Amino acid sequence: MTRPRRFAAEAVALLTAAVVAFPLYWMVLSAFKPEGEVQSDRPRPWTLHPTLDAFRRVFGQQDFGRYFLNSLLVAAVVVLASAIVAFLAATAVTRFRFRFRTTLLVMFLVAQIVPVEALAIPLFFLMRDAGEVVPAIGLNTLGSLILPHLAFSLPFAVWMLRGFVKAVPEALEEAAYLDGASRTRFLWQILFPLVFPGLVATSVFSFISTWNDFLFARSFIVSATENSTLPMALLVFFKDEGNDWGGIMAASTVMTLPVLLFFVLVQRRLVSGLGGAVKD
Repeated sequence: MTRPRRFAAEAVALLTAAVVAFPLYWMVLSAFKPEGEVQSDRPRPWTLHPTLDAFRRVFGQQDFGRYFLNSLLVAAVVVLASAIVAFLAATAVTRFRFRFRTTLLVMFLVAQIVPVEALAIPLFFLMRDAGEVVPAIGLNTLGSLILPHLAFSLPFAVWMLRGFVKAVPEALEEAAYLDGASRTRFLWQILFPLVFPGLVATSVFSFISTWNDFLFARSFIVSATENSTLPMALLVFFKDEGNDWGGIMAASTVMTLPVLLFFVLVQRRLVSGLGGAVKD
């Protein structure tokens, strides 16, 4: 690539990064602005009087800590469960030949096409009826949030991990069996570490979709507010007499921090995982 083209490509990349990062910058800036500057008719992209008042209002909410723990629990269960189930399912559809195998793979793709909003009402009635049989997954429970998110995370995770499993040579599996390794030992001690970058990549998407969910939390937690998740805490700052935009921005900033921390912890594995996802 010639120098002018490289310079142009870098300039476009920087401009794109700035456009993407600006809403995040404005969110954090508004969280630290005094209330008068946030409500001002002439907003400025800086502040000379930063304050923590908005964060004090956020952490001063009685149930904010409980909402945070609920979100953390739901996201952790969905990430771990989807990773394990997707790994086993991806291994099955890749290593074994069975009837309707291709149909099953196509169904995984079709499941990604259906909008989540279109399924919210059917899922509401499903969780309501299922709660009569298994109370742990009924409405107003954390199980009613975990199960749908798990169902929506699995198709994408299975399809993505399929490429990683297929990239592992079958000769390696045969050599392990010749050395006396059982199928279970090969699965967890050899295959699992090799596809672990793919598990990290799929876990990121599962974590983000679960952590930021508002639709299911609003639909399935009807009366038991103690089981609400963090996005529901934003509703406290929407008031009839006027929205507390400083509190909304501060709460949004707090919600963003776990996602950023998760990215920092898995960024190396994530890069290799996204690269391996295109292998087939």
